[in-house]
Amino acid sequence: VQLQASGGGLVQAGGSLRLSCVASGRTASNYNMGWFRQAPGKEREFVASVSRGGGSTYYADSVKGRFTISRDNAKSTVYLQMNSLKPKDTSVYYCAAGTTPWRLGVRDAADFGSWGQGTLVTVSS
Repeated sequence: VQLQASGGGLVQAGGSLRLSCVASGRTASNYNMGWFRQAPGKEREFVASVSRGGGSTYYADSVKGRFTISRDNAKSTVYLQMNSLKPKDTSVYYCAAGTTPWRLGVRDAADFGSWGQGTLVTVSS
């Protein structure tokens, strides 16, 4: 499956952005979807994931209550609504698709076999 992320940009602290990721090439509903981020000089970290049907989600503690992951399988698109953004949220955000059984927990980069190109989010103070 090929993934194309978009929606990044520059926003002031406290603002909001919505990232989108469109899947193509395979049936999106066959995949769990996730968002990861990587800040300069840091390792890639898990942000959020959503199950194939959209009924289950996981969030990193650092974004819980501020970010919401959702998906529209009819549009083969996964979203990341980011509210109350902080400067420490500044990163390149990547979407990913994987087939690890949801019951095993889908929060690690190893659970995802396909990755998008990334979209930059910059939060100014």
